[in-house]
Amino acid sequence: MSANKNTALIILAAGRGTRMNSELPKVLHPLGGVPLVVHAMDSADLAEPERTIIVAGHGADAVTKAVREYDENAEVVLQEEQLGTGHAVMQAQPALADFDGDVLVLFGDTPFISKDTIEKLLLARANSDVVLLGMDCADPKRYGRLVTDGDSLERVVEYKDASPQERRITLCNGGIVAADTKLLFELLDQVSNDNASGEYYLPDVVFHARQRGLSAGYVVCSEAETQGINTRADLAIAEKLFQDKKRTETMDNGVTLSAPDTVFFSYDTVIGRDALIEPNVVFGPGVTVESDAQIRAFSHLEGCHVSRGAQIGPYARLRPGAELSEFTRIGNFVEVKNAQIHEGAKVNHLSYIGDAEIGAHSNIGAGTITCNYDGVMKHKTTIGERAFIGSNTMLVAPVNVGDEAMTASGSVITSDVEAGALAVARARQDVKPGLARRLMDKLKAIKAKKG
Repeated sequence: MSANKNTALIILAAGRGTRMNSELPKVLHPLGGVPLVVHAMDSADLAEPERTIIVAGHGADAVTKAVREYDENAEVVLQEEQLGTGHAVMQAQPALADFDGDVLVLFGDTPFISKDTIEKLLLARANSDVVLLGMDCADPKRYGRLVTDGDSLERVVEYKDASPQERRITLCNGGIVAADTKLLFELLDQVSNDNASGEYYLPDVVFHARQRGLSAGYVVCSEAETQGINTRADLAIAEKLFQDKKRTETMDNGVTLSAPDTVFFSYDTVIGRDALIEPNVVFGPGVTVESDAQIRAFSHLEGCHVSRGAQIGPYARLRPGAELSEFTRIGNFVEVKNAQIHEGAKVNHLSYIGDAEIGAHSNIGAGTITCNYDGVMKHKTTIGERAFIGSNTMLVAPVNVGDEAMTASGSVITSDVEAGALAVARARQDVKPGLARRLMDKLKAIKAKKG
């Protein structure tokens, strides 16, 4: 939690990301199933921000939509020209003109900043007027350098502007800044673009703070945490790092992964202890799997909840709104969407269950389809407890099937079925003796004549 009562968050997300070679804004490229910018927002949750300001530019409408799906109260401001990080932060000044508290500045294309690092920054702010994140690099490359004196940060110098002696420093600029909101904007007003790039650098606030006799501190994290995403190759490396971390965390929490390298997680996947995840399973956003559940091979889950002892797959698909109670069974080539499957119910083979409620201990036969969409609206199918739905039944919603009712195989159910009843809704079979042989002989003769 922030050392101050109130904290505002500014996330810089205006870059076009030219090297991504994409029309999609860089911060919207997915990592762990969600846009990069969501990872930055998630890492800052520890700060309990009262205000969240996203500085957008290229593709601002799309960025706005994405961030508000994560936080409906997020505010978006525009940076029309790309004139550096300091200039980007200044675009948030009008939105925070009446804000009294600290501000934390993050980058929308830097997804690996840990909550521990955020906590250290917030704690360090209690002892320094301005705090900057640093990273200790084995190979400093062209990063900006942090010039320090003990625990005090004296200044930050960009590589282009650094002397040969300063370039030998291995403590580099991680970019993230924490400060009092009003103070930060006062310091930014003093920042100039008199440098090799002609840009307004956010870290220059350290120099101006020291010029005013204010204190500046720093927090050090690993270089891996500050890894930015600039190319598709960077994104692929980041995805691997993310997945490896999630796999390790999941197994450390008591989950069995039969083939860890083939299982893919989303940023918010939650799996309970003693669950079993078989090979080639993909978790999209919004999935919770409780203890002792089994997710079998080649299944895909998103936006769903799987309760204790349930068994899913193989080759199953759970879509958003799928709610599976304890000890349910969803088998091979079954798709479930926006449906509640109650305790002990089974949908074992080749079925689509959408916009439906299946009662406890009911059995849904192979090839069953809830026909939920009329081309304009969705409609609900309700099946009671201990019902038996025969194979290849079409349930044309809206329709209700009562407790302990049955449908005959191959039926098209268009009306409600009362409890305990058997519904038969199929054409009567008509057998024509010898017709198949005669028809086949005729077709063969036609083919031979053409041939």
